[in-house]
Amino acid sequence: MRNRRKADSVASYLVLESGTRTLLYQRGPTSNYLPGHWSLVAGGLEKGEEPHDTIIREAEEEAGIRLRKEDLKLVHRMHREQHDHTGPRADYFFRATRWEGEITNCEPHKCERIEWFERGPLPEPMVPHVAVALRYIEHGVVSSKLTNEFFRIHGLLKL
Repeated sequence: MRNRRKADSVASYLVLESGTRTLLYQRGPTSNYLPGHWSLVAGGLEKGEEPHDTIIREAEEEAGIRLRKEDLKLVHRMHREQHDHTGPRADYFFRATRWEGEITNCEPHKCERIEWFERGPLPEPMVPHVAVALRYIEHGVVSSKLTNEFFRIHGLLKL
């Protein structure tokens, strides 16, 4: 594995859609954050990356697909207050409906499985802030902020 320098406070997420389905990623049992929870293909920015570069890289590393910048649409930005030792977070959610390659679980050591889900109720358990973002995206809300109260309610406040 390459030695990477992460910009830990910023992450990008991929809302990959095919018709009425969205691709979700179930975090593996060894995950350091909410093992077994469903989320999206995602990752932290590396030094010098822009948010769209990150999701293009992560889509290939995690799901084996290639995305082009022009096929990505920024559909939501979320600010999360500091709720643990990592500090405040900025999350960028990009929608894509076109890609190249076959979707494959390229990181079975990190990912239990990758599956398509129809719009509607999300599978349980979901990473809480991702579930909120997906609902906001569904309703056309482009920006949000999650406070420490949200993380306290979900048992994720670690300060």
